[in-house]
Amino acid sequence: MNVTTTLGLAAAAFGVAMGLSPLLQVRHMVARGSSADISLPFLLVLLVGFVLWLAYGVALGNAALIVSNAVAITSYAITTAAVLRLR
Repeated sequence: MNVTTTLGLAAAAFGVAMGLSPLLQVRHMVARGSSADISLPFLLVLLVGFVLWLAYGVALGNAALIVSNAVAITSYAITTAAVLRLR
């Protein structure tokens, strides 16, 4: 395996992990029963960024960008829904 492939695999794996990380915040919000201290504009800016990166990945046909950003969009959508529900 060459360096480029190794970096791509590592970046994709960490991209998926980063995309799933907001679910930790959802768990915390549900346990507390409140999302009062979560910034909704922050989440929405990140969500727009992930959508743009996903579109870029689709335009390039780059599976690593597509998968990691699709996971992130799903995770951030769940987080945003939980924030709104627990306000």
